Amino acid sequence: MAYYLGIDGGATKTTCAAGDEDSVLATASGGPSNITRIGESGMRQALHAVIGEACAAARIAPGDISRSCLGVAGAGRREVASLIRLIVGEIISGEIEVTGDMPIALEAAFGDGPGVIVIAGTGSFAYGRNVDGKTARAGGWGFAISDEGSAHWIGRMAVSEILRNVDAGRDSSALLEKLMQLRDLSSFDEFVRSANSVADFAAFFPAITEMAQSGDATALKVLREAGRQLAELAGIVLGRLFAGDSSSSVPLAMAGGVFRHAAIVRESFYNEVLKLRPSVTLSGDIAEPVYGALRRARRRD
Repeated sequence: MAYYLGIDGGATKTTCAAGDEDSVLATASGGPSNITRIGESGMRQALHAVIGEACAAARIAPGDISRSCLGVAGAGRREVASLIRLIVGEIISGEIEVTGDMPIALEAAFGDGPGVIVIAGTGSFAYGRNVDGKTARAGGWGFAISDEGSAHWIGRMAVSEILRNVDAGRDSSALLEKLMQLRDLSSFDEFVRSANSVADFAAFFPAITEMAQSGDATALKVLREAGRQLAELAGIVLGRLFAGDSSSSVPLAMAGGVFRHAAIVRESFYNEVLKLRPSVTLSGDIAEPVYGALRRARRRD
């Protein structure tokens, strides 16, 4: 029997799925495997750990793997893809495909069919394919300059809104206190200094969603704007791939922790997309890119 491995390597976590021809045998999750953030040693540790855990849970050896597919942000660069292939090849045998995170997300949502998927995790992007096989993307250029609507963007925007409210004499004390508690800070000045040195604004995302659920106006504003920003990314890709047939329905899917954990973002996203393209058909399921990677591994026959 042949065994396959799919990996979704992200900036916050890495997920691995082991399977045979027909079923998923086991999954495992671990730390980030984005080489830009954690370096070669950190990426090797993360990839080796999730592969070992998934294979152990599936009761197979890494050497039993016939083919694997890894979807990792940044793998479009040849040197990064070569390094990932080398690192994974240290512990598994068989053919190793390395691709970006966009193709495995699209595969998870639509197989080889047309559609547009929007991912909002630590980062964000929209990616799609039309019936002619043409693809297009929007966003996903990195947290410092892009990734609108992502968890990182949400955290940074929440801090910016708090500071604007302070300047204008508006109240953001509840959300401010929540984020200060998260960082174990005791004063506003400490908060400002910390915010200017924070690289991981995505860590604020759970607290912001919690405050939004309790009705905090600033948190609600930021999450609704995140949905609007993500809809704008979807609209760009829809326009580039499906502009000539605006009356037909286009499949649209979501993926990532922002969509999974923030109903307000999902609602805002859908309402804004409908303004741009009323005929879209949005899947209610949150796609799991790791299963797209596993599917691609199986399809390499």
